[in-house]
Amino acid sequence: MSTGKRIALLALHLESNRFAPPVSRADFEEKVLLYGDEIMQDAVQEHPRMVGTMTGFIHAMNKAGPWTPVPIVNADVGAAGPIDHEFYLELKEEMRERLEAAMPLDAVYFGEHGAAVSTEIHDPDGDLFQMAREIVGPDVPIISTLDLHTNISQEMVDATDALIIYRTNPHVDQYERGVEAAGAMQELLGNVKATTAFIRLPIVAPQVTQLTASGPYGEIIDYGQTLIDEDVMNISIAGGFTYGDTPHNGMAFLVTTRDDLAKARKICRELAERVWAYRDRFTPQLTALEDCIADAVARGEDPSLPSVIIADVADNPGGGGRGNTAWLLEGLHDAGAKGAILGVFNDAPLAAEAHALGIGATFEAHFNREETDQYSQPFAAEATILSLSDGKIVGRDPGSRKGMAIDLGPTAALQVGTVTVIVISIRQQCIDLGYFENFGVSVADARTVVVKSRGHFRAGFLPLFPPDRVIECDAPGLTSPNLENFEWTGFQRPIFPLDQETEWTPPDW
Repeated sequence: MSTGKRIALLALHLESNRFAPPVSRADFEEKVLLYGDEIMQDAVQEHPRMVGTMTGFIHAMNKAGPWTPVPIVNADVGAAGPIDHEFYLELKEEMRERLEAAMPLDAVYFGEHGAAVSTEIHDPDGDLFQMAREIVGPDVPIISTLDLHTNISQEMVDATDALIIYRTNPHVDQYERGVEAAGAMQELLGNVKATTAFIRLPIVAPQVTQLTASGPYGEIIDYGQTLIDEDVMNISIAGGFTYGDTPHNGMAFLVTTRDDLAKARKICRELAERVWAYRDRFTPQLTALEDCIADAVARGEDPSLPSVIIADVADNPGGGGRGNTAWLLEGLHDAGAKGAILGVFNDAPLAAEAHALGIGATFEAHFNREETDQYSQPFAAEATILSLSDGKIVGRDPGSRKGMAIDLGPTAALQVGTVTVIVISIRQQCIDLGYFENFGVSVADARTVVVKSRGHFRAGFLPLFPPDRVIECDAPGLTSPNLENFEWTGFQRPIFPLDQETEWTPPDW
């Protein structure tokens, strides 16, 4: 039987696109909704379903010595729309009841995403942190890991002792941040006091400008890590999730020290001032849809041209997109672009029809016949079924889901004119080569690869496509980087770059 400190484990892992359809209990059950011992059982699987922060935390705590995990709830639907408020209240009450029953507790760990909204409130994450704080009291450490696309509220900061944010985009350090959180928890349980400084800039950086391998966001994260020392426990910089459309949107800076508030504030202010000085660099560089199609046709005709990968950034399921807009598919099909492959297209009815017909059948494929979203326009063309699968795969290395069990639902590879399309039944973004190759489609032989993803594909496809062979397409969709395409109602205005005249004054601490 486990001994040692009793640490509660909870997670609401949701990135909410305000403009996408709401999600309910059924959506979480389809992805991940674990209670009690189910959390610990998943953590020891060869290919867990949970995001790596939770497994990293658990594994690191196991290695550190005796402790008593108190698993509560792990709810994960990834990126989607707002959580239905009625279900959110049910989930919150389930967490509350289980936390109260588990008392006394020595600490609480949240494996959050950090950009949730409900159909009625802006800040479920802060609300859950505050709920936990009310139960355990002011002296029990509460730590949360967060996606770097989190939107940080003051309530989130006030209710916790430390917030630890991913450093990579694509997110290939989730497990490591869970391990880091375990190390910080050990310190706090050893009576180290954590003190945090927090600044939020009025900048909503378009998601495509938040990569970390290079560019302004990566530079400030890298610089921040050089300031870690014996006094500074953690430096986290959140790019934010634009489509949450909340009053706490904005690039956020968190510096957590070992009880040195003055140093935390000094570093936090320096980092924020650096970014504000080069804020103009957070401007996306997109390629027009018609140019993407024309270039694909040219590559199909001329084998001397290098193959490329086109990111359909405006229809990113990893940002709440439906994963089924047809602008690129229809354009490539109608233009007869040779050697084009596209994945993954979310259309459960079409996948089901393909499974009913069988491999080798040719039929009239109707994409989006049951969709009502304004961007999910129908498209129909003759298609031949190349392969069928149950869609159960494992994330590859490199990739942000390496080693994780992934369920795409019934899946079909269709030949639609000159374009090969991977059709799935459970909405996901295209993360790595396996989203094609597990279904018999060669990425290496393709001339043009189209992925429904904003940025996470970059790690998984890097072996074949370095950054200079990646194109970000300017097509319509729920995750368009063209911020002028949306009617924002939640932001605190003015905010850059929507309001070019935005001003910011550092805090007078």
